[in-house]
Amino acid sequence: MLGRTCGFLRDAWRHRRGRPGLPRILTYTVTFACNARCIMCDSWRLPPRRELALDELAAIFHQLPRMDAVRLTGGEPFLRKDLGDIVQLVEQRLRPLVVHVTSNGWLTDRLVTFCEDRRRRTPLQLLLSIDGMEEKHNQVRGSRTAWSRVMETIRALAARQKELRLRLAVNQTIVDPEGIEQYRQLRETLQPLGVQHRTVMAYEASATYHRDAGIDLAPVRPGDFATFGRFDAAQLDQFFGRAEKDLAEAGWGDRLAGRYYLRGIRNRLLHQRSVPNPPCAALGAHLRIFPDGDVPTCQFNSRVVGNLRRQSFAEVWHGSTAAAQRRWVRRCAGCWAECEVLPSAIYTLDIFRALLPERCQAACAQASAVPPLRLRNHLGHKAS
Repeated sequence: MLGRTCGFLRDAWRHRRGRPGLPRILTYTVTFACNARCIMCDSWRLPPRRELALDELAAIFHQLPRMDAVRLTGGEPFLRKDLGDIVQLVEQRLRPLVVHVTSNGWLTDRLVTFCEDRRRRTPLQLLLSIDGMEEKHNQVRGSRTAWSRVMETIRALAARQKELRLRLAVNQTIVDPEGIEQYRQLRETLQPLGVQHRTVMAYEASATYHRDAGIDLAPVRPGDFATFGRFDAAQLDQFFGRAEKDLAEAGWGDRLAGRYYLRGIRNRLLHQRSVPNPPCAALGAHLRIFPDGDVPTCQFNSRVVGNLRRQSFAEVWHGSTAAAQRRWVRRCAGCWAECEVLPSAIYTLDIFRALLPERCQAACAQASAVPPLRLRNHLGHKAS
């Protein structure tokens, strides 16, 4: 553990100075296939790709450095019947401190069997998606049984978290004002079950799940964030304040990460300020792998720098295409997708900014403010 800590501090110092080394966190999209039809995601519309087989994954993981964390996502990861074998490979070859899996929670039997059968030597974080109460969640996810199925999974696993070395949490994606209105009710539904409740704002579009390959949808200006739905500023302000107060019930690490994310999204949507805005870890501390072995730049730029099915990791990571995309990353205005922001905040130590009272960041925020007239319309009315 001491070696990991020293390596983390060394790499954080390098990343803050724009000198990325090898990756320390892996986001592996195991499949784009999905059994949901979410209104804010086009993963289920993407054409099938020839997914990496276990022997190919074993060869790829053998070339990668040891990871601090591995996140398995989709699509719906549990559509892959070999997900348990993938996790076993991850633990054997990459030796992460934690494995994180995101899911819509619909395949209850597979999820329970997966949690029961795994070796449990590595802590598991299972993040299930619920975007409101029953009718709302069903509408967002495009299924009349979305709510009943995910709640069945939660009831099957919630009381067994300690036994299964599992941390179970729900992620609520806020797609419109109705999601904000149901935030409190959903939280009160989950609390008696001992399930943590997290929230993120849905963004307008993602390059990762876009039907056009190799597309750049990154923000053009610092502080830019285009929401999927349209919101009233007063409603957002009240919601962000309530959500930050609720973080007091979370553990120290989750409280720090949640506060960092909420303050950043509040500044962007309500004040047009790019604070915080950490140096990006994409193609640095953060490696992404698509189902077919492609290595994209980030969530908002799907330009591929190589393919690990056809090329070695060293060839991809140290190649000229990756170098060119790292220059693009350094020029990028900065997004505010949680899956990109938190690795960047952690591996530059910028996340400790969340320890400061928000008023102590006012000077930095003022200095980084973007002229409102140059911003995109976030809230459904003309900026002035």
